[in-house]
Amino acid sequence: MEQALHDTQPGTPVAPARISLRRAGLALALIVCGLSLRWYGFPLGLPAFVVKYGGSLLWATMVFLLVGALLPRLTRIQLATIAMVIAAVVEFSRLVHTPWLDAFRLTTAGALLLGRIFSLWNLAAYAVGIASRAGLIVLLNPTPTISLQLKTPHDLGLSSQPKDNARTCAMLLRLIGSYAT
Repeated sequence: MEQALHDTQPGTPVAPARISLRRAGLALALIVCGLSLRWYGFPLGLPAFVVKYGGSLLWATMVFLLVGALLPRLTRIQLATIAMVIAAVVEFSRLVHTPWLDAFRLTTAGALLLGRIFSLWNLAAYAVGIASRAGLIVLLNPTPTISLQLKTPHDLGLSSQPKDNARTCAMLLRLIGSYAT
Protein backbone atom coordinates (compact mmCIF):
# COMPACT_ATOMS: atom_id res chain seq x y z
CA MET A 1 0.00 0.00 0.00
CA GLU A 2 2.66 2.50 1.02
CA GLN A 3 4.79 1.55 -2.01
CA ALA A 4 1.87 2.37 -4.30
CA LEU A 5 1.57 5.83 -2.73
CA HIS A 6 5.24 6.58 -3.26
CA ASP A 7 5.96 5.10 -6.67
CA THR A 8 7.94 8.22 -7.59
CA GLN A 9 10.42 7.38 -4.81
CA PRO A 10 10.66 3.56 -4.71
CA GLY A 11 11.86 2.22 -1.38
CA THR A 12 11.79 5.66 0.23
CA PRO A 13 8.69 6.27 2.34
CA VAL A 14 8.28 10.05 2.01
CA ALA A 15 4.95 11.78 2.51
CA PRO A 16 3.41 13.33 -0.64
CA ALA A 17 3.32 16.78 1.02
CA ARG A 18 7.05 16.58 1.66
CA ILE A 19 7.68 15.52 -1.93
CA SER A 20 5.58 18.45 -3.15
CA LEU A 21 7.50 20.93 -1.00
CA ARG A 22 10.83 19.57 -2.18
CA ARG A 23 9.80 19.77 -5.83
CA ALA A 24 8.38 23.28 -5.39
CA GLY A 25 11.64 24.38 -3.75
CA LEU A 26 13.68 22.95 -6.61
CA ALA A 27 11.33 24.61 -9.11
CA LEU A 28 11.93 27.93 -7.36
CA ALA A 29 15.69 27.38 -7.54
CA LEU A 30 15.35 26.63 -11.27
CA ILE A 31 13.40 29.84 -11.76
CA VAL A 32 16.27 31.78 -10.16
CA CYS A 33 18.78 29.89 -12.34
CA GLY A 34 16.73 30.49 -15.49
CA LEU A 35 16.31 34.20 -14.84
CA SER A 36 19.97 34.55 -13.93
CA LEU A 37 20.99 32.69 -17.07
CA ARG A 38 18.72 34.84 -19.23
CA TRP A 39 19.80 38.18 -17.72
CA TYR A 40 23.48 37.51 -16.98
CA GLY A 41 24.43 34.72 -19.40
CA PHE A 42 25.66 37.00 -22.18
CA PRO A 43 27.54 39.40 -19.86
CA LEU A 44 29.31 36.37 -18.38
CA GLY A 45 30.39 35.35 -21.86
CA LEU A 46 28.24 32.25 -22.19
CA PRO A 47 27.50 31.20 -25.78
CA ALA A 48 24.09 32.15 -27.21
CA PHE A 49 23.24 28.44 -27.57
CA VAL A 50 23.71 27.88 -23.82
CA VAL A 51 21.72 30.97 -22.87
CA LYS A 52 18.83 30.25 -25.24
CA TYR A 53 18.46 26.49 -24.92
CA GLY A 54 19.73 26.29 -21.36
CA GLY A 55 16.82 28.55 -20.43
CA SER A 56 14.41 26.32 -22.36
CA LEU A 57 15.82 23.23 -20.68
CA LEU A 58 15.46 24.83 -17.23
CA TRP A 59 11.92 26.02 -18.04
CA ALA A 60 10.81 22.51 -19.01
CA THR A 61 12.48 21.01 -15.95
CA MET A 62 10.61 23.57 -13.85
CA VAL A 63 7.33 22.51 -15.49
CA PHE A 64 8.11 18.87 -14.61
CA LEU A 65 8.80 19.82 -10.99
CA LEU A 66 5.67 21.96 -10.69
CA VAL A 67 3.52 19.17 -12.13
CA GLY A 68 5.20 16.82 -9.65
CA ALA A 69 4.53 19.25 -6.80
CA LEU A 70 0.84 19.38 -7.72
CA LEU A 71 0.54 15.63 -8.37
CA PRO A 72 3.09 13.97 -6.06
CA ARG A 73 1.63 10.47 -6.32
CA LEU A 74 2.19 10.09 -10.06
CA THR A 75 5.10 8.12 -11.44
CA ARG A 76 8.01 9.84 -13.17
CA ILE A 77 6.78 8.62 -16.55
CA GLN A 78 3.33 10.08 -15.91
CA LEU A 79 4.84 13.37 -14.72
CA ALA A 80 7.15 13.52 -17.74
CA THR A 81 4.25 12.88 -20.10
CA ILE A 82 2.10 15.61 -18.55
CA ALA A 83 5.03 18.07 -18.48
CA MET A 84 5.88 17.36 -22.11
CA VAL A 85 2.25 17.87 -23.16
CA ILE A 86 2.19 21.21 -21.31
CA ALA A 87 5.50 22.24 -22.91
CA ALA A 88 4.26 21.25 -26.38
CA VAL A 89 0.96 23.11 -25.93
CA VAL A 90 2.83 26.24 -24.80
CA GLU A 91 5.26 25.97 -27.73
CA PHE A 92 2.53 25.39 -30.32
CA SER A 93 0.47 28.23 -28.80
CA ARG A 94 3.15 30.52 -30.24
CA LEU A 95 1.63 29.81 -33.64
CA VAL A 96 -1.65 31.36 -32.48
CA HIS A 97 -1.82 35.13 -32.86
CA THR A 98 -4.55 37.25 -31.35
CA PRO A 99 -4.13 40.88 -30.30
CA TRP A 100 -4.49 40.18 -26.57
CA LEU A 101 -2.17 37.15 -26.67
CA ASP A 102 0.49 38.99 -28.69
CA ALA A 103 0.22 41.95 -26.28
CA PHE A 104 0.77 39.58 -23.33
CA ARG A 105 3.77 37.98 -25.06
CA LEU A 106 5.38 41.43 -25.31
CA THR A 107 5.41 41.73 -21.51
CA THR A 108 8.21 40.23 -19.44
CA ALA A 109 5.82 37.75 -17.82
CA GLY A 110 4.41 36.75 -21.21
CA ALA A 111 7.86 36.24 -22.70
CA LEU A 112 9.00 34.13 -19.74
CA LEU A 113 5.83 32.03 -19.49
CA LEU A 114 4.81 31.63 -23.13
CA GLY A 115 7.76 32.80 -25.20
CA ARG A 116 7.45 34.69 -28.44
CA ILE A 117 8.69 32.64 -31.39
CA PHE A 118 7.86 29.02 -32.26
CA SER A 119 10.86 26.69 -32.56
CA LEU A 120 11.08 22.93 -32.88
CA TRP A 121 14.50 23.21 -31.21
CA ASN A 122 12.71 24.42 -28.08
CA LEU A 123 10.72 21.18 -28.07
CA ALA A 124 13.99 19.24 -28.18
CA ALA A 125 15.37 21.30 -25.27
CA TYR A 126 12.14 20.73 -23.34
CA ALA A 127 12.36 16.98 -23.94
CA VAL A 128 15.97 16.89 -22.69
CA GLY A 129 15.09 18.93 -19.59
CA ILE A 130 12.07 16.80 -18.72
CA ALA A 131 13.79 13.51 -19.50
CA SER A 132 16.87 14.40 -17.48
CA ARG A 133 14.80 15.33 -14.44
CA ALA A 134 12.62 12.27 -14.82
CA GLY A 135 15.72 10.10 -14.88
CA LEU A 136 14.94 8.75 -18.32
CA ILE A 137 18.33 9.72 -19.74
CA VAL A 138 19.98 7.58 -17.06
CA LEU A 139 18.14 4.59 -18.50
CA LEU A 140 19.62 5.31 -21.93
CA ASN A 141 23.15 5.96 -20.62
CA PRO A 142 24.60 3.03 -18.65
CA THR A 143 27.57 5.04 -17.29
CA PRO A 144 27.57 5.82 -13.56
CA THR A 145 25.83 9.00 -12.50
CA ILE A 146 26.07 11.31 -9.52
CA SER A 147 23.03 11.49 -7.24
CA LEU A 148 22.55 14.82 -5.47
CA GLN A 149 20.25 15.26 -2.49
CA LEU A 150 19.16 18.90 -2.60
CA LYS A 151 16.83 20.28 0.02
CA THR A 152 16.98 24.06 -0.34
CA PRO A 153 18.03 26.63 -2.97
CA HIS A 154 21.08 27.27 -0.77
CA ASP A 155 22.18 23.66 -1.44
CA LEU A 156 22.56 24.71 -5.09
CA GLY A 157 24.90 27.48 -4.02
CA LEU A 158 22.35 30.20 -4.73
CA SER A 159 22.88 33.53 -3.03
CA SER A 160 21.17 36.89 -2.91
CA GLN A 161 23.54 38.19 -5.61
CA PRO A 162 22.11 37.54 -9.12
CA LYS A 163 25.54 37.46 -10.80
CA ASP A 164 26.72 34.81 -8.32
CA ASN A 165 23.59 32.80 -9.14
CA ALA A 166 24.31 33.08 -12.86
CA ARG A 167 27.83 31.72 -12.29
CA THR A 168 26.42 28.85 -10.21
CA CYS A 169 23.85 28.07 -12.91
CA ALA A 170 26.55 28.20 -15.58
CA MET A 171 28.62 25.70 -13.57
CA LEU A 172 25.58 23.44 -13.19
CA LEU A 173 24.92 23.58 -16.94
CA ARG A 174 28.57 22.70 -17.66
CA LEU A 175 28.30 19.79 -15.20
CA ILE A 176 25.11 18.60 -16.86
CA GLY A 177 26.77 18.94 -20.27
CA SER A 178 29.77 16.89 -19.19
CA TYR A 179 27.47 13.99 -18.21
CA ALA A 180 25.40 14.28 -21.39
CA THR A 181 28.25 12.97 -23.56
